[in-house]
Amino acid sequence: MPGFMSDHPSILFVCLGNICRSPLAEAALRAAATKAGIAMEVASAGTADYHVGDPPDPRAIAEARRHGIDISQYQGCQLQMRDFTRFTHILALDEENLADITRRAPAEVSARLGLLMDAVPGRKGDSVADPYQGNAEDFSRTWHDVSLAADALVKQFAD
Repeated sequence: MPGFMSDHPSILFVCLGNICRSPLAEAALRAAATKAGIAMEVASAGTADYHVGDPPDPRAIAEARRHGIDISQYQGCQLQMRDFTRFTHILALDEENLADITRRAPAEVSARLGLLMDAVPGRKGDSVADPYQGNAEDFSRTWHDVSLAADALVKQFAD
């Protein structure tokens, strides 16, 4: 992603409800950044308020746990106006949420808005499939995608 360079990056991942995809993306990037020794702020939110204060979906918790990460204490939150200037990057997990984020953006937005999978070579414009209506295999596919993107982001920030 051109322009994704910052001394102190702060990334907000955004999906619809903030209980499946975006918490997994948050967990994957936290783990990848820690492993690489890169300091950054990482968080997640939803465009909708369906799950504010709720923990991630139990299937998301189980998938993260399979990779040695505990996300059971995460709490769903909704995208706020202050996020547009608090974070250096706001990355949507799909085009519909990116469109919603873009519509909500204030005139003084300083965060770079984009799709998460644009960070992965050959995946520009791709969405991370929503596993909510699916099963454990769907959550595993989501983890695969967000992990690829997390590794790509770490590589970009390290360069």
